[in-house]
Amino acid sequence: MSTTDETTGQGPAAADAEVPAEHAVPEDLALAAEFDAVTRDQWRELVAGVLRKAGREDLPDPVEDALRRSVAPGVTVAPLYTAEDAGDLPAGVGVPGLPPFVRGARPAGGPAGSAEVTASGGAEGGASGGWDIRQRHAHPDVATTREAIAADLENGVTSLWLVLGEGAIPVDALGEVLADVYLDLAPVTVQGGQAGAEAFLDLVEGRTDLASGGSLGLDPLGVEAASGEKQDLSGLAGIARRAAALSTGPHSTLRTVVVDGTVFHDAGASVVEELGCSLAAGVAYLRALTDGGLTVDEAAAQLEFRYAASADQFTTIAALRAARRLWDRVGEVSGASPGARAQRQHAVTSSVMTTRRDPWVNMLRTTVACFAAGVGGADAVTVQPFDAALGLPDPFSRRIARNTQNLLVEEGHLGRVLDPAGGSWYVESLTDELARAAWEWFTEIERAGGLSAALASGLVRDRIAQAWDARAQRLATRADAITGVSEFPNLTEKLPARQPAADVLPATGGLPRVRAAQEFEALRDAADAAEQSTGTRPSVYLATLGPIARHTARATFAANLFQAGGLATPSGDGAGGLADAGTTVACICGTDKDYAEHAAGLAAELRAAGATQVWLAGKPDLAVDGVDGYVFAGCDALAALRTVHEQLGGTA
Repeated sequence: MSTTDETTGQGPAAADAEVPAEHAVPEDLALAAEFDAVTRDQWRELVAGVLRKAGREDLPDPVEDALRRSVAPGVTVAPLYTAEDAGDLPAGVGVPGLPPFVRGARPAGGPAGSAEVTASGGAEGGASGGWDIRQRHAHPDVATTREAIAADLENGVTSLWLVLGEGAIPVDALGEVLADVYLDLAPVTVQGGQAGAEAFLDLVEGRTDLASGGSLGLDPLGVEAASGEKQDLSGLAGIARRAAALSTGPHSTLRTVVVDGTVFHDAGASVVEELGCSLAAGVAYLRALTDGGLTVDEAAAQLEFRYAASADQFTTIAALRAARRLWDRVGEVSGASPGARAQRQHAVTSSVMTTRRDPWVNMLRTTVACFAAGVGGADAVTVQPFDAALGLPDPFSRRIARNTQNLLVEEGHLGRVLDPAGGSWYVESLTDELARAAWEWFTEIERAGGLSAALASGLVRDRIAQAWDARAQRLATRADAITGVSEFPNLTEKLPARQPAADVLPATGGLPRVRAAQEFEALRDAADAAEQSTGTRPSVYLATLGPIARHTARATFAANLFQAGGLATPSGDGAGGLADAGTTVACICGTDKDYAEHAAGLAAELRAAGATQVWLAGKPDLAVDGVDGYVFAGCDALAALRTVHEQLGGTA
């Protein structure tokens, strides 16, 4: 063994030599000690200066309100959080595994496939230092589903979510689908109403070795919300007792009810509406189960909550933390013991954020959402395949979905730190705001007679519609950008062909189902249809003014905007290229100075050359004669695109 220090190349005597005073490491290190302390007021002054330079003169007090971003009705995110913002927060958020469960329902992670006793007393399976990786299957072909399930379980998936019913996995084929699955190792959650629940119970009748963490997936209020048809909750207790017979201990191995908040999320709800409605549904199920003879603790153990995880990662993190705090409060008021109040959470990547266009970007969205679900403390996570909006996934998209989770758990070690966002002034403040707003909405639903009554009266629909209208406005103006759709579209993309997926919760008379990209994608579809019909893609001619260095910025902006509607954007100097572009719509692109000198004349030249509609890339206060409309950052892009489509004879 060498006695030479590998860093200095010197022996131990040199290493023990006295270090000069100027090189000695102080006992206390004061970070940024050489800088003067900065106050919030100083920061505000600098922000105000930047905003004024950008043309903002009438600034609010405090100035950071000008930069607040809305994440839900009544809930905004500030640009800066300090210890001051945490001053009014609850005195404590507890520790993982203990009430109020803000920091997590589990006290620690466990090895893959092992059973771990949670705060609720039940044993739950989970990935190593992470969460339950749950994959969804709905392919109606039994052989295809069996093959997909085998591939999943052999490659990191730890539980299954099976969708049963018409157009999905046949109910009577459930036994065949699960023939090769070790049900004592892989928990199974079914989604197929009472028929699906009874089919699974019949399949496992008499067994007491089922892997913990599965569910019968009953959610009659979710069905009622989606379909508009009144559902009966009276039979839940009987099914719960039947499921409890499969357990060997005092705690249920197989849950009966899934409180599916994604039904409300998919209708356009913000996290506040989703949380409030899920609380109301959970309370309704507690009442139904206890009315059927179960104790409050037994009833609480029968519930699992399903929430959407979006690419707005901090809102997702805070929402999951807030949900646990809120459910703990419900359990406390209901008389449940502390150990029974931990909410079991299943996070599913958002369908609302998923796009049909440029679907490969969905891989990035779901990665961010999965990250947020893991950091937020979800017990189980499902990553939807990137092609989910196109139809049933293929083996490649399923592999990417499961490997997204495998990477975050096994390589990123994301689950080895419990509640890593805890203590952040931002996350703690947002958690508190979401919890308070959701509780207010929940109590409004309860005052209206409960969730079923609030659905029937239209209260829930109207509240969600208000939230979606606000979101739709941000989408239309591209304040909420959709990469690959409303921003940076690829008009030459070739979409993968997929078999249509069954609509397991048809929105026949209940809540609608929306996607953020749907309006832009409708315009893209109209442009594609016009190209197939005529052989030429509808287009907007970009008439540039001045040298390339002066017009590039606005020409690039205009091209991006018009292409978001599926429109081609040929360009040329002045009006000369309009005829070759084969269109009657043009957009002038240049600088404000060039506009003042030449835009009105160019608009007249474009009219003479055959243009029936002329736009200008700039704000309306430029007031250029002969221009029909203006496109600029913050304009209603959807309205502008629809106007162009109508002018060109489109159907959008």
